[in-house]
Amino acid sequence: MNERLEGAEKLQNWILQHPAYQQMEALQVKDSAQVHAAFLVFMDLTEVRQWKEVSCVKSPELGAVLLEAKEKDGAPVQTVLPLPAHRSLSHKNVRLVLERGFPVLLCAVASDSTLVYQRMTDGLVTPDPPVGQFQDVGRRQHRKRRQQH
Repeated sequence: MNERLEGAEKLQNWILQHPAYQQMEALQVKDSAQVHAAFLVFMDLTEVRQWKEVSCVKSPELGAVLLEAKEKDGAPVQTVLPLPAHRSLSHKNVRLVLERGFPVLLCAVASDSTLVYQRMTDGLVTPDPPVGQFQDVGRRQHRKRRQQH
């Protein structure tokens, strides 16, 4: 029984033993939840998405670990801001990340380790136009169709 508990404890502590996590800890960011979120995003980028040259840097202004990586060889460097889902982000903080000069991805990390990436831009970006044939259905026709059902 005691061996099983020790095995479970070692399994839980593998994150603490990982070199990338230890490197993030060495940056001395006070928010341990953000460091944990950064590690989960690091693992997703390196192991699942196969991004290249993933590294971590400290942002003293944000008190956070940022990741810098390339989506593929020859691609530009992107900054990834891992953020626990419960943590808020001010406009000033967004500006600080955008001013780094690299394209920015915000990654919200849920308590169940779900990751949601959102590209951030400096200003508004219009959406791409629809692809293929489409028919514009006027507002009136939509209302009529709704009333028929």
